[in-house]
Order: sequence, then structure tokens, then C-alpha cells
Amino acid sequence: MEAVKTQEIGVNDLPWKIEYHAERCTMCGSCVAGCSFKAIKVEVQKQSLTVSEGSQPEPKHTHVARPIIKQVASLTDFCRGCGMCEKICPNNAIRPVRNPDSRRTLLAKDNGPIKRGGRTNLNAQRTLDSIVVGRISQMTDPSLDAARHTFDIRSPFGRVLPAKDLPFEIKDGKLVQKTKTPPVDWIYPLIFSDMSIGALSTRAWEAVALAVGYLNEKCGLPVRMSSGEGGMPVKLLESDYLKYFIIQIASGHFGWNRIIKAMPHMVTDPAGILIKIGQGAKPGDGGLLPSAKVAEHVQAIRGVPKATLASPPNHQGLYSIEESVQKMHLSMNAAFGFRVPVAIKCAASATSVSVYNNLLRDPYKICGGFFLDGIQGGTGAANEVSLDHTGHPVVSKIRDCYLAAVKQGLQGQIPLYGGGGIGMTGNAAADAFKLMCLGANGVFVGKVLIQLLGCVGNEQGRCNSCNTGKCPMGICTQDPRLVKRLDIDKGAQKIVDYVLAFDSELKKLMAPIGNSSLPIGRSDALVSTDKAVADQLGIQYVC
Repeated sequence: MEAVKTQEIGVNDLPWKIEYHAERCTMCGSCVAGCSFKAIKVEVQKQSLTVSEGSQPEPKHTHVARPIIKQVASLTDFCRGCGMCEKICPNNAIRPVRNPDSRRTLLAKDNGPIKRGGRTNLNAQRTLDSIVVGRISQMTDPSLDAARHTFDIRSPFGRVLPAKDLPFEIKDGKLVQKTKTPPVDWIYPLIFSDMSIGALSTRAWEAVALAVGYLNEKCGLPVRMSSGEGGMPVKLLESDYLKYFIIQIASGHFGWNRIIKAMPHMVTDPAGILIKIGQGAKPGDGGLLPSAKVAEHVQAIRGVPKATLASPPNHQGLYSIEESVQKMHLSMNAAFGFRVPVAIKCAASATSVSVYNNLLRDPYKICGGFFLDGIQGGTGAANEVSLDHTGHPVVSKIRDCYLAAVKQGLQGQIPLYGGGGIGMTGNAAADAFKLMCLGANGVFVGKVLIQLLGCVGNEQGRCNSCNTGKCPMGICTQDPRLVKRLDIDKGAQKIVDYVLAFDSELKKLMAPIGNSSLPIGRSDALVSTDKAVADQLGIQYVC
């Protein structure tokens, strides 16, 4: 007797199951053609039927072969639950259903650790969700009118010198500047986080960049966008729009040959330089761009062959904070004539305060910002074990860094920006306001932007296939057939509308506490319904 194939993968072992109604299906083929993961296929099913065609019962036994849609039972070509089949089916005959009996996490490790994109599936309960605005002025300090009052919503980007260190002197009755001061720009406190050309499709990256240009040129909101690791198109580097972009240099140094060659032809300075030491979604794991995404234009921009591109987990040759300041900060400042702020981005961790303290004591006073990225930040590709089990929430680290600066009387000198899960519940303005009250000067967001473009990935395991290069929405892929699904203009409009709503909502939160400028460090405005959170952050506990 042949052995039962108990080790074979079945549909019930997969995270999603396809619910199919053959009686509604017209076999148009839309669902099969639209599934970028090849998780469904057309198959002929044999049926044995007993029918009666006469006026009186005359049962006849017959065999019929009918085409049906069948789910593929595979650990590589499996359904991700994106719902594209349901979206394009004209007859509502098919849809994915979550399978609580999935064994994929156990079985899919034949070829090493499981990789995925998206955000962490753990820590679903965020610290920010247990914090609310508890100080409403009304009588003690009159609250402001959010619709009529003028608000100053700007944050510094660059090293801010205290009054005693400003290089001014009085000469012949006039105030004279003796030496240059570090560059400081006043920007909108919402930065579009680093997502590279390569990680995003050309259309997705163009939609985000188009939104940045529109917000600056037409809406008067000085929003800045980080280029991400991997360089930028030469036409953009040599255009006037470069002033809205923060150029990132990461441990892989991808794309920097092209940036250096473009420097003599730049008509304006970039908004800043961001040195990425680590990111919150997978701290200490380095960057990763799978070969499926390394298309011809990505190869040209980065100067690499078609291969999986892994950035080292640390900058080679930099083994301390002091070396980072001396080598990278000085060289980047010098390259742009000390006219461009140079910031550093680290993953939130137990050592964040030590890094921030060292940067504050920097004798050159050239660090223009400290970006802290928390565990709930997104990523295009990472080992699942790193995504779920490595990192630190950003809220307490922002608070610790701010209080460490306050103890030294150095708060505000190096602007603090926080990210990692900002806007996860759909309301980035509330998250930004709370982080500012805890000490941040602003926030940076990434996942929210691609969700506005159409991304359906979430923290419950839906899609999150950014690493495969088969994004069904055309956002995180370089496949020309899939990229065409994304409408650039509609995507840019969605982002613009969201930022305009963000601006209004931020004013709605600033007005009740009586602040016409950003409430940096105003922790008295916040209360928490969680005793542990209240004690850790030093805010009032309410019940």
C-alpha cells in the first residue's frame, strides 16, 4: 500500500484560503490574470452527475468536465490576501478568507529564514494609543480658535546654537557676525521618510515626489522628502526641486557615485544630508533590495549588476560616534560648503540616549538632527524574525533623549525627529502632536504614504509582500505590467489631501492647549490611561 503523503502542503496549511463560487463564475479569467502571486489557476474538474431530461423521470448517469478556479497549494506561490481577485471579479465569485489554521511560519523555512515586507506584527497595542490630550485651557489659559488664529507650524532642521555661542560682536555700534553659523532651515514638522527608488516603483516614487513639489509650490507647506538609500535620478539632482529633498547616505553607499558626479551641476543645494546608521524595523540587520527589484534603471542609478543588494549592518570604517562625527559629518558638511544640514538616523534602542548625548557634546556643532526610528517602522524586505523580535518602541526613547538634553540645558540644539508606526491608526496628526509634547521637533512617515497610494498591507498579515517584487498594487515592484496599475496623479493627490488634513488636525490639537507654536516638550498637556506608561514618560495618570 502506498504511504499517505502526510508531509505534502495543503491549502489548509496556508495563511489565506480562496473562497470560490463556481455557480457565479463566468470564467472571464480576470482573477487569474490579475493575481501577481500566481496563487490561483484554471483547472478542469470532473463531475459525475445523475440527470433526467424527459417529461417523466428517466435518470441517466453522465460525466461532465467543467473549468474551475483552484487555489495553488504552495509555500512560494501562495495567496497573500491582497484581495485583487475580489476587486476585479465582475461577479463577486471569489475572495480570500483568513485561515486561522495556517502552519506557514513552521513549514516555510526550507530555504532559510522567512522574509517579508511591511511592519512588525507584534506590539499591536501602541504606547501612543494610551495617551490623550488632558489639559484643555478654556478658563485658566484661554484656548485659541483653530479656524481663525495664526499658527506657526515650523520646526528647525540644523544645529541650533544657544545665545551664548552665537558668533556676534558689537563693532562701531553695529552687530557684526564674526564667523559662520551652522545652517538651519525651518521646515514643516512632517518629513516623508526614506523610501528608495528600487524599493518603490518608479511611479510610486514619482507620485510621492510630485506631492512634495505641490505642497511646497502651491500649498506653502515646506515638506521635505528623504531620497532613501540608492541615489536619485540625475535630472532631479540637477533641477531646482532638489531643495525639497534630503539625500540619504547609508552603509551600502549605493548611488553616491552618481550624486558626486552631479554636484558640479547642481543649481541648488539639497534640503539636507541624512546618514542612516540603522532603521527601526530591523535594527542591526542592514538594508536589503532583492534582485527581483533591481531593474535596469535601478542598476544604472546605483551602479550595480542585477543581484540582491545587501547593505552592511554598519558603516564600514565607523566604529564609534566620534568617528561618525569626524569622518562623515565633516566630509558631508565640507562637500556642500557647510551650507546643508547633516543629520543622523538611528534605530531606537537602549543606547539611543548615549548617542544623542555624544552628538550634543560635539565640539564642531555640526550635527543638524537626530532621527529615531522605532520598531513599528516599515521595511521593504527583512527577515521575519528581525521584524517581529528586534527593536524598541520610539516613544520612550524620544522622551529619554529630550529629558537628557534638558538636564544639561541643551534641549532644542539638535532637533529630534521620531518615526516608526506614526499614523498606524490612520491619524498621523494625533501621533505627531503627542510625540512633540514628549520632546520631538517633528515626525517622519513612510508606510502611511504607500497606504495612500493603495497599499493593502497591514499588521494582521495581509499582503506584506514588498520583498517579492510582485506588489499587486504596483507600488513596491519593478515589473512593468504591475507598475502600470498605479495612477501617479491620483496617488499624489491623495497624499496632498492627507497632508492638508494633517495640518488642520494639528491646529485642532494645538488650539485647546493654547499653543500657537509647536508644543515641544509640553508634557503637561498629556495624560495616560496606563499607569506604567504614565510613570515611564513622567506624565499624569488618569482613570
